[in-house]
Amino acid sequence: MDRVCNHPQIEHPTAGKIKLFGIPIKYSETPGTIRVPPPLLGQHTQEILSDVLGYSEDEMTSLRQEGTV
Repeated sequence: MDRVCNHPQIEHPTAGKIKLFGIPIKYSETPGTIRVPPPLLGQHTQEILSDVLGYSEDEMTSLRQEGTV
């Protein structure tokens, strides 16, 4: 457990340096790394609504105005 909590810190855009848990599965030929900090709340909302769910700009504007997103 001590190794889990000793993963290197990563710089978060609003929280500063944060400690993250290491990657639990280790592969010898394709080791995982943490390259970016966790997303901010709502950071990918527009991408998901438009690219994944196919919402139009008008639909997304309506959702924002209604307080849905």
